[in-house]
Amino acid sequence: MDRYRIKPGHKVRLDRFDPADTSAFDGDKARGQKRLLKLSEKLADLQELLWAGQRHRLLIVLQGMDTAGKDGTIRHVFGYVNPQGCRVANFKVPTLTELAHDYLWRVHQQVPGAGELVIFNRSHYEDVLVVRVHGLVPPAVWKKRYDHINAFEKLLADTGTTVLKFFLHISKEEQRQRLQERLDDKQKNWKFNVGDLAERKLWSKYVEAYQDALSKTSTPWAPWIVVPSDHKWYRNLVIAHHVTRALRKLNMAFPPAAPDLENVVVR
Repeated sequence: MDRYRIKPGHKVRLDRFDPADTSAFDGDKARGQKRLLKLSEKLADLQELLWAGQRHRLLIVLQGMDTAGKDGTIRHVFGYVNPQGCRVANFKVPTLTELAHDYLWRVHQQVPGAGELVIFNRSHYEDVLVVRVHGLVPPAVWKKRYDHINAFEKLLADTGTTVLKFFLHISKEEQRQRLQERLDDKQKNWKFNVGDLAERKLWSKYVEAYQDALSKTSTPWAPWIVVPSDHKWYRNLVIAHHVTRALRKLNMAFPPAAPDLENVVVR
């Protein structure tokens, strides 16, 4: 699955990534789902080590077009982890207080502490995506932010945070089908936002913005992974694979027990 990882300095063209790709499992959904279950259980074990050790930190960044599956990823990939050591942060339109500070101020407050796994459901990358597409700040402002973001993520990495960034890559047709499903299924009507249709008209501008962000901010310390996401089971499998592998590389162990436990008797 390393084919989906963006090498530092690589110029990204999203049309060269097939959002319907399932080649790592030859399209075998049943086999893929069995593998996902095993990875999810392993992820839960590794996250328990992370929380118990209180040494390392893990930050997961999820970005993607509307309906790409950020919420579904959190539910299906991280559903087994201990919620005591896991948080989800969602960055919406900045408040007046947040706007009074630099754009990374609110983000830094949400990064993981020792032992934590934190998932960003959207992130600081909105400040080189939405603000660019909608012209909320001039190009001279948002173009500087790639270097800011790289430095910010380098700071996190240097102080013990593993950073993994996933771009959930779906096709425009798959997005159309998912939006239509939200309209057709009364139990999903609550998910439908008319504003999503306006954003959909800006598809090509978002593609351009994402390509620049992926190209300029995939680094050795905070890599981007382009996740084929037209098939939800495969999306979940790719992400679970990369997260468990990153945690394994930390070579974690449970902290030593308190001394003289052999003399303790529970009555």
